[in-house]
Amino acid sequence: MAKDFAFEMVAANIRFGPGATREVGMDLVDRGLKRVMVLYDPNLAEFYPVTTALEALEAEKIDFSLFDQVRVEPTDTSFQAAIEFACEGDFEGFVAIGGGSTIDTAKAANLYSSYPPGDFMDYVNAPIGKGLPVPGPLKPLIALPTTAGTGSETTGVAIFDLEKMHAKTGIAHRLLKPTLGIVDPENTRTLPPAVAAATGLDVLSHALESFTAIPFDTRPLPERPLLRPAYQGSNPISDLWALEALRMVARYLPRAVADPQDDEARAQMILASAFAGIGFGNAGVHLPHGMSYPVAGMVREYVPPGYPVDYPLVPHGISVILNAPGVFRFTGSACPERHLQAAEALGADIAGKSTADAGEILATQIISFMHSLGMPSGLSALGFSSEDIPALVQGTLPQHRVTKLSPRPAGEEELAALFEAALNYW
Repeated sequence: MAKDFAFEMVAANIRFGPGATREVGMDLVDRGLKRVMVLYDPNLAEFYPVTTALEALEAEKIDFSLFDQVRVEPTDTSFQAAIEFACEGDFEGFVAIGGGSTIDTAKAANLYSSYPPGDFMDYVNAPIGKGLPVPGPLKPLIALPTTAGTGSETTGVAIFDLEKMHAKTGIAHRLLKPTLGIVDPENTRTLPPAVAAATGLDVLSHALESFTAIPFDTRPLPERPLLRPAYQGSNPISDLWALEALRMVARYLPRAVADPQDDEARAQMILASAFAGIGFGNAGVHLPHGMSYPVAGMVREYVPPGYPVDYPLVPHGISVILNAPGVFRFTGSACPERHLQAAEALGADIAGKSTADAGEILATQIISFMHSLGMPSGLSALGFSSEDIPALVQGTLPQHRVTKLSPRPAGEEELAALFEAALNYW
């Protein structure tokens, strides 16, 4: 089998700066857009990100319709509600104001209203769906992130809970990426500390997973350049973004959680989120994310503190980070130097340390962050037990898009051991 020899960097245009939200109306005018769908987190309706963006649209006389039925951790049902709204509105473009849930919902609304498929599952990642490619260019989408976590403003990926499977899956294609991401630190000023912690740890895992993913030149050579996947494996350019994101998380995440009014920390964390997004949006993520999807989908009773929800929910950042320490212990032997580099970027002293201990050193550093930021002590704190592991494994196995990027392959037996290890950390 011929191996790939090239990688491709694909990312949204990013504008960073305090107050940049005020420019979104001009951006729409400059693109010739007169009528747009605005998707926003309803919890932000009265706050700076939404009020400022809408004022900017009104100032430029943009005709817009509001959609506020975005679900925290969206489902196929909530995606389809947004899609129906988009189809009925015949919009020229989209504006998304919120976290990854809002931005991902906008991506889906854009795709399905632009190129309606025969079945919802047509665009969903194989083997769960058919994995059909996006047929052509989409309408302009401007994303204004309000959390410092998902990096969704930079990527061509939209994640959702497939309700019938009780597991997450998604849609991935480079044409899904937003036209522009407006990264305004002011938009995170009202972020609750618990949400800042969870989303910040998602940034950490994005960077770790992209940095330790299989190298791009170990993948099969595609028949055509256009068929290169969105997640290509680690590469020299993604590595730069990932390592710098880790350094920024180590320095600024504890400060951002401790003091929501720490302007420097907030600004650097939302920038770190974009950095990690550019990294993993091209290199990809692997086992922590693949394992997180059934964890989020199978939740029964857990309601996270600090989240404005009245239904069971495992925030994405929590479902990912709880799997991470065990995973990196497991993968450490596959690329120990990279695991040590990552641990050092997170603040670990690796002087004189053996490569044989690389996985453990990185895992210990992650657990330290989890503990200090008030994360649950493991999957058992979410209500899972050893009896749930077979179902968690079966929910992970179809996540080929990400699990195949692990530097060390994990089948049923390995996944079961990793979930067992993730039940309790302290």
